[in-house]
Amino acid sequence: MSENVEDDSLLQVCDLGLNFGGVKALQGVSLTLRAGEIAALIGPNGAGKTSFFNCLTGLAAPSEGSITLRGADGEQMRLMGLKPNSITEKGVVRTFQNIRLFRNMSVLENVMIGRHCRTCASIFGAIMRHREQRQEEDYSVTYSYALLHKLGLAKQANELAGNLPYGAQRRLEIARALATEPLLLLLDEPAAGMNPSETADLDRLIQRIQQENIAILLIEHDMKLVMSISQRIFVMDYGRIIASGAPQEVRSNPEVIKAYLGEEQT
Repeated sequence: MSENVEDDSLLQVCDLGLNFGGVKALQGVSLTLRAGEIAALIGPNGAGKTSFFNCLTGLAAPSEGSITLRGADGEQMRLMGLKPNSITEKGVVRTFQNIRLFRNMSVLENVMIGRHCRTCASIFGAIMRHREQRQEEDYSVTYSYALLHKLGLAKQANELAGNLPYGAQRRLEIARALATEPLLLLLDEPAAGMNPSETADLDRLIQRIQQENIAILLIEHDMKLVMSISQRIFVMDYGRIIASGAPQEVRSNPEVIKAYLGEEQT
């Protein structure tokens, strides 16, 4: 289902709620993102950040609210109720806190899997290997190699994904996500487990992705990275957005300090 609205935001989330039995994981969460914007979603463990990502990508069914995405043609599309594969086709894709790769497949094959949502060949066409099918496969290989080159993984294209160093596996997961040609890339703790050098590389990579007018929303506990690359920061606690704004605004917000440090002792 689609609808026309005047707001030119890429993503609009309004009054989103998510209940697990009697537990309210999300309560009245609202935010917007612009095309090509880098934003961060931060907060203590258990604040509801990953639950929010799950709602955006169809892995969890919100109990209330709305999620809309502005497509490349300007049309506003409702994402609520869609299956994860349909949401990926619309332009929203994510990575996970725990790396999810096909470890026994090659690096190149992992990226090519991301192209599946952009291919049109039928099962019959794949069996008969018509000219259109071969052309599509050739383009998928070329496109995937180009992504690997951008992310510094081209030399490992034929290696098993499970044999890559940790930081390279993180980049491969991002490459697979980018293969879907997203409008919005969701990164769930992309710097987790990285050393300072790998984190610096990630910082530069995220900024390069932004230059392609892809919006990025990341969940991250590395505050140095968050403050370095984010144009806006949303702070979540107990399933609610308690603060938002530019990094310098959020850094000194009393509600944010309270969420991270607890009540002041007297």
